[in-house]
Formats: sequence, structure tokens, C-alpha cells
Amino acid sequence: MRIVDVREAALPLSANIQNSVVNFSEHTVSLVAIVSDVIRNGNPVVGVAFDSIGRFAQSGLMRERFIRRLLAAKPGDLLNDTGKAFDTAKAFAVMMRNEKPGGHGDRAHAVAALELALWDLNAKLNDEPAWKTIASHFGVQPSARMPVYAAGGYYYPEGNLSRLQDEMRRYADMGYTKFKMKIGGASLDEDLRRLEAALQVVGAAEDLAVDANGRFDIPTALAYGKAMEPFALRWYEEPGDPLDYRLMSELAAVYPHRLATGENLFSRRDVENLALFGGMRKGKDLFQMDPALSYGLGEFYRMIQSIEANGFSRRDVHPHGGHMIALHIVVGLALGGSEAYPGVFAPVGGYSDECVVADGGVAPGLSPGFGLEKKADLAPHIAALAST
Repeated sequence: MRIVDVREAALPLSANIQNSVVNFSEHTVSLVAIVSDVIRNGNPVVGVAFDSIGRFAQSGLMRERFIRRLLAAKPGDLLNDTGKAFDTAKAFAVMMRNEKPGGHGDRAHAVAALELALWDLNAKLNDEPAWKTIASHFGVQPSARMPVYAAGGYYYPEGNLSRLQDEMRRYADMGYTKFKMKIGGASLDEDLRRLEAALQVVGAAEDLAVDANGRFDIPTALAYGKAMEPFALRWYEEPGDPLDYRLMSELAAVYPHRLATGENLFSRRDVENLALFGGMRKGKDLFQMDPALSYGLGEFYRMIQSIEANGFSRRDVHPHGGHMIALHIVVGLALGGSEAYPGVFAPVGGYSDECVVADGGVAPGLSPGFGLEKKADLAPHIAALAST
């Protein structure tokens, strides 16, 4: 068994929205397809994945370095001992050959997309959903369903309070019971008005989280924390730069409610430093690393091992992502919950029709692999790439 071809296409996101830092209308995603020489029903078995949302496609990095290394590898350098599956750890080592440690950046996203495509391929070779493959590999008893929350509340060009409220109502009608909205893209007074407007729809403040997307310095993070403290929100997410552990530590010392961060940390070492020096409080604060941004599932699992070694629980992990890949990983590793992007970031955001949201929970379905081919808006792109 061997890899016949590796393909990549940069897809634009359908998202004319912005948070406190970026405008997503300019963002792209790398969709990758790893073609094997295994033929079923007259077609090769193909592993598919992408590099998550909120960054850019890594077409050049993949073609100049990582795809070349995969294609140049001997089959024995990529297969497990049985020869019936691809060894993702071996593949990671092949892709990272001659790469210096540290300085992760877009390299982490490029490798993640390819590594995750191999997980999708392995699951399809086993004719099972990826969450089962993941749970079996890591010896985990998977969760049948996973709590999810609807992430939205962006700053729209024509944004107003009624639009924000309509958005939250739409998510509730879809079956979501937990929600998240953006802050930091307006003044504190305006954000408080937006928060109060959202709560008129959501109801309980414990069901609504806020996300600053790393916008604040220490004084601003503290000012927002003080102003929002009476609400007792579900959590206050990524108040400052993801590597500003001093900010997180100072905020955690005075803000009594839950904090969350980590989606922009791409290595085990960064996450370990967050656990050690970021003021994260055991049993309260949440980690949000995204496996599709951080070298893939292997490095993501090392992150989980690191925080568990420092006294935290994997139930404290609620990955960023809002897509099918993250959902399968959350279920397969029995993590605490998952983000969802209902109706935004097409074609990769959100879930397929077989993933029915009810009472704030969702199951990823039984389609082989990550089930990306079952997502109607993504399926044509996968078919075009697989048949190139």
C-alpha cells in the first residue's frame, strides 16, 4: 500500500464578517486529498482534510516541502507494522525532516491538514467513522454525543443589535443551547450594549461566552473583565495575545469567572507553558487548541497529555474549529465539548446533515472518515480535487 498522489486546493471562505482583529472575507483554506493505491468500487480510497478556519491556505508550503517529502518517502517509511494502515507518527516525522524546532506559524497548519487527511484515509480503509478510529488508536471510551455551542455574534458591515439578536434566535431554533459572541471590535460601552442585547435572547448569562480574539492589552483586558464580572458569563475567551501568559495570569487573579484560551497555540510546549505560567485555574478555565492548526492529531494529543500531567482534565479541552474534523476528534478523545459554526465559514464550517443538533448536543455520524463528503457545500470541491 502506498500514496499515489497528494493534492491541494485553496478555497475561499464565504464569510463577509469580522471579529476584533481580522476580516474573514479575505481568508482561504487549504483542502487536501491524499490518494492511495487501494481501489474500492472502482475508485481509489482518498483521505481528505483541511487546515481549519481563521488563517490562510498554505499552498506554497505544502507543495515546496511537505507534499514532496510524503511522495518521496518509501512505503515502509509511512506504513504501520501490519502494512494495512498509514502510521501518522511516521508521516509526521517524514514531513518534519530537516525542519528546525519552534517558529511554528503556518507550517503547523500545513502539516496538520496532511496529517489529518491520513487519519481520514485510515478510517476509510477500516470502513468506519474517524471518531472510532481515533478512540481505538488512543484507547479511549468515546462519547456518544458531544456538547456543542454556536459561535457567532460577529461584527457585520451592516451590524446592529437586532441583527445580533436574530442571529442568536436562529441558533436556538437549530437546537443550540449555548452561544458565543465577539467583543473587542467596538468600544467597551458598545460591547456591553451588544452583550445585553444578546442576553435578552439567550436568557441565562451562564449560556453565553464572549471572545476578544486576542485584541486586548493588560489594562483593557482587566477593564473588560471588571465590567463583565456582574454578568457571570459562561467564559471570557482569549482576552490578549495567545503568548501573553502574564496577561492571562493577572486577569485570572482578579476575574472570578471562567477564562478560555489556546486556539492560537500550535505546539505541546506552548500549551505546557500556558498551563504552567498562564494562571489557568484547574477545574475552571478551558483550553481551546485546534488540531487542524497545530500539526494534526498527534501533536494535539501530546498537548492533552501535557495538561493532564499538570493536573488539568481533558474535559477542560473545548477545541476551536466549528467543523466536522474537530467534532470527530472531540468525540473520539472524549473531550469536554466542541465549537460549532452554523451557517458561517462555508464550505468548511459547520456540520453535515447527518449531524443532528438537539438539546445542545450532536453526534458526528457513521460515514467513513470525517464524513466531509456528506457536507453538501464541501462535497463538490472534494470531488473535483479527488478526480484531478
